[in-house]
Formats: sequence, C-alpha cells, structure tokens
Amino acid sequence: MSDLGLFLLILVAVLSTAMSFLGLSRFRSLSLHLSSFEPQQILLTKTCRLVFLCALSALVLLAYAFLSDNFALHYVSSHSNSALPVFYKVAAVWGGHEGSMLFWVMTLAGWSAVISYQRCYPQSYQFKVLTLMNALVAMFAWFTLFTSNPFELNTVLPSEGRDLNPMLQDVALIFHPPLLYLGYVGYSTVLAFALAALWEKEIPTQWVEWCQPWAMGAWLFLTLGIGLGSWWAYYELGWGGWWFWDPVENASLLPWLSGTALCHTLLANRYHGVLQRWCYVLALMTFSLSIIGTFIVRSGVLTSVHAFAVDPDKGIALLAILALVLLVGLGSFVLRLDEIRSASLTHWWSAPFLMLIATGLLAIAAFTVGMGTFYPMLYTLFGFGSISVGAPYFNSMILPFVFLGMLALGAVPLIKHKNRRPIALGLALLSILLGTTLYRLQVDNPVLWVQLFWTLGCWVASTHLLCLLEKKTRAIPMLMAHLGLAFLAVGTAMNAEHSQEIAKKMAPGDTLTFMQWQVTYQDINWAIGPNYTLEKARFTWQKEGASSFIMEPERRHYPVRVMNMSEPALHGLWNGDLYVTLGSKFSEQSHSAKSYAVKSYAVKLQFKAYIGWIWLAALMFVMGSVLALVSRWKERRVQSVESQRYTLA
Repeated sequence: MSDLGLFLLILVAVLSTAMSFLGLSRFRSLSLHLSSFEPQQILLTKTCRLVFLCALSALVLLAYAFLSDNFALHYVSSHSNSALPVFYKVAAVWGGHEGSMLFWVMTLAGWSAVISYQRCYPQSYQFKVLTLMNALVAMFAWFTLFTSNPFELNTVLPSEGRDLNPMLQDVALIFHPPLLYLGYVGYSTVLAFALAALWEKEIPTQWVEWCQPWAMGAWLFLTLGIGLGSWWAYYELGWGGWWFWDPVENASLLPWLSGTALCHTLLANRYHGVLQRWCYVLALMTFSLSIIGTFIVRSGVLTSVHAFAVDPDKGIALLAILALVLLVGLGSFVLRLDEIRSASLTHWWSAPFLMLIATGLLAIAAFTVGMGTFYPMLYTLFGFGSISVGAPYFNSMILPFVFLGMLALGAVPLIKHKNRRPIALGLALLSILLGTTLYRLQVDNPVLWVQLFWTLGCWVASTHLLCLLEKKTRAIPMLMAHLGLAFLAVGTAMNAEHSQEIAKKMAPGDTLTFMQWQVTYQDINWAIGPNYTLEKARFTWQKEGASSFIMEPERRHYPVRVMNMSEPALHGLWNGDLYVTLGSKFSEQSHSAKSYAVKSYAVKLQFKAYIGWIWLAALMFVMGSVLALVSRWKERRVQSVESQRYTLA
C-alpha cells in the first residue's frame, strides 16, 4: 500500500511538472497559431483530471491505512491508535503535517480539474490558467515528496500507535482543516486567472468577471473553516473563548481579510471599471498570505498550539515557493503595469469610492494583524531579545477599522437614493435611539464603546433593510453579509465586556450563587470511553421563575498520550451561554483509612454574553456568499441561453 501511494504521489509530481513545461514552452506562439495547439490543449485538460484522480487515490489509500490500523506507516503510527474511534481516524488523515500537505496537493489538483471542465473561457486563456495551476501542483507535490512524505515506513514495526492528539479528537475536526485548505488553495485559482490575463497578448477585460465566482467560492470555504474552528475552540478546549489571536489563527485571518478586500475590488471593477490594479495586487497578496499561513504552521518560527511541525527545512522550502510566486507575480505585474487600464473615480459619494475605502481598511487591517503576528519573530531575529504581542494590541488596533467599516457599510444602500440626505439623517437618529435603548435595557453598567457598536449595528441594519422595503432583491447577498458584520461586531463587544465568570473549589453538596442562579455540585461519576477514562460531575442550576436544569462537565484522561482534557458543559440562554469547566481535582486523606479520596474539584462557571451572535454572523457570511454564487450562476445561465438564441438567429 505504501509503495502504491508513493507511486501515485510521484506520478502527480511528474505529470504536473511535465504539463507545466509543456504549457510554458507554448505561451509565446499560442495566440498566433491557436488551431495547431488543440492537441496540447486536450492533453493538458485530460492530464489535469488524471493528476487529480492520482492525488485523490493517494489520499484514499492513506485514509484506508488509518482505518485498517496500518502502523507500518510512520504517519499512521504517529497519529492513530487501534482504540481510536472511526470518525477520529478520518480526522487524523489530515490531522498532522504530512497528511495535511497531501490533502493540500489533492485540493490544488481538484481546483485545476474543475477549471479544465469549463467551456466559457477563450482557449488560449484557459491553457495558460491550467499551466499555472499545474506549476503550483508540481511545486507542492515535490515539497510533499521530499519533506513531508505521508507514506514513509517505520524502520521498526510498532505494535500500537501513539494515538491522535486528544485536542483533535472531535467531529468538527473532520471538517475544519479541509474547509480551510479549500479556501487557502482556492485563491490559487484567482492568482492563475490574474497571471494568465497578464500573459495574454492583449489583457482581456473579462478576466475579472471570470475569476469573481472562484474568489467568492474560496472566501466561502475559508469563512466556513474559520467559523467552525472558532466554534470548536470554544466548546472543546474548555477556556470559554472563541479567538485567542494565536499566530496560526492570525494566519487564517490574514488571507480572509485580503480575500474580502479582493471580492469587493472585483465587484467594483466588474460593475464600474475601477481598481483593476488593486485586483492584481490583491490576487497575488491573498494567495501569498495563504502560503505564509502554511509556513507559520509548519516551520516552527512562531509558537502556536496549532502548529503541526517544528522543522526549519520545511519552512525554507515553503519560503522558496513563496519567493518564486512573488517573483513571477510581481514581475508580470510590473512588466504590464502601463497596459492595465481602469476608470477613474469621479465622485467621492459613489459605490466605487466606498469600495475603495473598504478595500483600504481591510488591507490596512491585514497589515496591522501581520505586524503583530510577525513582530516578535523579527524582534528576536535582529537580536533584540524576546517579546510577545497579545490580545490587547490586536483588540485596540482592530477596533478603529471595524468602527470605520461599519460606518461606511451603512452608507452603501443610500448611495443611489434620491432623498439620501434626509433619509440618512433620520436613520442615523433612529440608530442612536434604538441602539442606546436596546443596550441600556440589558445592562446596569454600560460601556461607551459597546454602546457605540450597538448604534453602528442598528445603523447598518436600518439602511440595509431599506433595500428589502424597496424590493431590491439583487442586494440580498450584500445585505446578508453586511448584517453578518453588524452581528459579529455587537456580539464581540458584548462578549468582551459583559461576560462573567467565577472559579471556586467545590465538593459534592456545595452550593454557590452565580448571576442569581443557585448552582449545586451534586456528585461525580466515573466511566470508560473507547480510548480514555472520564470523570463526569453533575451540577444542578436553579433560579426563581426559571426551569431548573443539569449540566455535566467532564475530565478525560487519555492513557496513550498521557494527557488530561476538560470537556465543558454548555447551556444556551437567549442572551448567551452558561459554561461549566471541571478543573484540577483535590485529594483529601480519609480519617478512617490511610487512603486518599477525591472530594473536591476546581470548578469554573462562566456566562458568555451574546456568543451565539458570533456564530450567527459566520452563518450570515456563508449565506450571503452562497446567494451571491447562486445569483452569479443564474446570470451565466441566462447569458448562455441568450447567446445560443443569437447564434441560431
């Protein structure tokens, strides 16, 4: 099995490399003698599909090795165990560095194969796009072969595996990494579309329209991946937070911010003909940030709880790939810079101008997050010692961008309105009144910046709901996504300032008061899981005028990895979650015997205000992008039908 998997991976690398050289050798004369290159076009498209099938087959073989407990493979023995549940064995396929890189190669080949089936692009242009995609597949396939081979055999056959990291033993981890990789790698298609346009004899004006759905699709997957990862960290890790500003979290946020700016820039160029140079720059920047994120996870240059590997050789190889991508991308852009034409911005109160503001804010926010992420590394690199940059920096630096962004978002629906000034003034006053009222009714100790975010949230909601009242159905995707930002901002502000917590040592029978709730620690039970033992405590919550309920947090011990994990218990309320974590246990000596019995635990009770609004925001982002893609698909269908009618006529 290992030989077959390795052979398939080598085949992926060799075929994609051969197709890259074939395509590059034909670029100069392709547009002059297109008909003579039809066999090469057919060969290229069929090879793209074959490469994808080989990569997919290699991944399936690796998954089978996990499911069959084939500990002869070093990667399987390092991340699995015969007692590991089947779901987690699937998650383990991409739960480590080697498997995740194989999935990366498969995803890259998959995007390339999907492009090969498209028939809406000029033949010479599609040829260049597929050649560029093959070049990227080749680079990452060779990287995987030489530095991250998942089919490497153990020198000594172990009788049992080391088990998967207990933190990764969760159903959400089956989907979280693949969604992230689909987003990261998806931006390679946008880069290929942009470079292919620059390599055409005459830069096609339609390239922005062609790559827009690919950019939106990549953004959709990346949003899903980040949202699911944040939700997993919240309910699984036991700390009660949803974003830690960890370097790897930031590594996923950087291409998301850049990709959001890219989607807005593509829209501005498609409908208004502006910001075309920004489109090229952001296409290159977004995929480069995806590679940088991969570098952070796998090089070990930045300490992170998410890191897969600490290997400088892998980091150097990834930096070499990044350098080549930047060299080719920037070189192509500079050489054709004078030929890139865009319409000029004629009025400050216009959709293109607001999109320019949004793009600028997102780009500066990405730069700010990047500086905070990499500054400790640069500080150490230049011999100044060590320094850490934490949440206070990121929170204080990002808040102004969110504030300005929401202010601009609220103005978008009013741009083309005839009576925009009186309507804007009326909605602004309504937002101040409504936001202040809604906030003050809930809290006794209001905080100014939180009240400001409530006001801005009402401002965005009121102006965008105006689109529905005016039956502007085409604006629904925009409305969903922009309202998502309003929910995210308000939910984050409330969660930061109005969450509560208490930590106390509790023994069975103890009762404490938390937010008018009487919380009683009833008892503790022990049980055995498939690959762990657990202690489950039972807490009853009672409050006058409300139904009582039980919460049962757990502490699990994984003997193979020799790790303890807290599994928190959650109970949802209309304005947040109640969250219980079972911490360290305290043993006390029995008076009747020379033995120690567990009598009490460190218990942490938390109320996470408005945490549900954060997940709702992620859902609205996803729904908005799905609706935009469906709208785009319908639009293309209509154009195709009209084109066929015109041809028949």
